[in-house]
Amino acid sequence: MVYKNIKQALFVLIFWIGLVSYAQEIIVHDPVVIKQKDTYYLFCTGKGISVFSSKDLKNWNPEPQVFKDKPVWADGVAADFKNHIWAPDISFHNNTYYLYYSVSAFAKNTSAIGVATNTTLDSKDKNYKWVDQGIVIQSQPNRDMWNAIDPNLIFDENNTPWLAFGSFWEGLKMVKLNPDLNSIAQPQEWHTISKRKRTFELPDSDPGDGALEAPFIFKKNEYYYQFLSWDLCCRGEKSTYKVVVGRSKNVTGPYVDKDGKLLTEGGGSVVVQGDENYFGAGHNSVYTFDGKDYIFYHAYEKKSNGTPRLVVKEMQWDADLWPILK
Repeated sequence: MVYKNIKQALFVLIFWIGLVSYAQEIIVHDPVVIKQKDTYYLFCTGKGISVFSSKDLKNWNPEPQVFKDKPVWADGVAADFKNHIWAPDISFHNNTYYLYYSVSAFAKNTSAIGVATNTTLDSKDKNYKWVDQGIVIQSQPNRDMWNAIDPNLIFDENNTPWLAFGSFWEGLKMVKLNPDLNSIAQPQEWHTISKRKRTFELPDSDPGDGALEAPFIFKKNEYYYQFLSWDLCCRGEKSTYKVVVGRSKNVTGPYVDKDGKLLTEGGGSVVVQGDENYFGAGHNSVYTFDGKDYIFYHAYEKKSNGTPRLVVKEMQWDADLWPILK
């Protein structure tokens, strides 16, 4: 009887160790994070947008997905959409949380960026409810040489909202939004903020070979820093993802790298790339929490055959005000 109890005790211990390990090694693509009171909330690509919470940025617990059912407009953008939503972006403005997200078909620019709002991120709060506000930006094949995915909201020094976004084609874009944060300002103002060389002969419907995506704008000191991802994601052991950066004193650019090369001419200084532990790493976000700057990204782990893992690192700044990882 004692032996049986010991076995039971060991089983329970192993079970809980497994849970803790799972919480620390969550599978994540495209993480963004925000803090409400003493809790961090992470949103990432997944069925209906995956959500996790943490008290310490180390142990993560699953939360309810944002959309139980796909947005009502999704099938009109990407036929037979399966509610697998990409690359969210979370912000807090005027006592409201704004969650931008991407609806698309892989390797096509049949895409749209939508936005949903909530007054709290605590799923146990009686006021918790995500309300979809619909499409903000939409791209269509053979009409647009850009892709409406991977959104990131940034306010400039005049508190004007801008949405950075994009993937492949002819580069990453930025467009001015209305104060409601769910529509394009008129008259429209668009900027190309990053670009890599694309083979001219490729058809417009092809994503192309100028592999870049996922801009994230972070204001620090007197600069706006544009972080973006180069090369190929989502290929497990064959992933070549990396994060590069450039900066500008204006939110719309021009952004340059450490060598002074324009990001619109293929410039970018490497911040994160594959190493002895990861095949590739990218699609990052950057925040200041409690006086410290952090970078979040996913990386394709070697020991688990290319499983995408969450990586959180503290970020510091060199003498020339360029980011370095601690």
